[in-house]
Amino acid sequence: MSRKCEICGKGQVSGNQVSHSNRHSRRKWNANIQTVRIVDNGTVRKANVCTRCMRSGKIQRAI
Repeated sequence: MSRKCEICGKGQVSGNQVSHSNRHSRRKWNANIQTVRIVDNGTVRKANVCTRCMRSGKIQRAI
């Protein structure tokens, strides 16, 4: 599954995990991407969409 939202383009972000002793190691934060059925130009299709787009109403869910 793709780790990028098809609506807003939100994807994976990288940075440092910092321990209590201030040691740094690389880590990744994945966007909360869900595969949902949406209505796109009158047709129903599956899309990889982040939960922020679903919650804000940027897509129309298919039933």
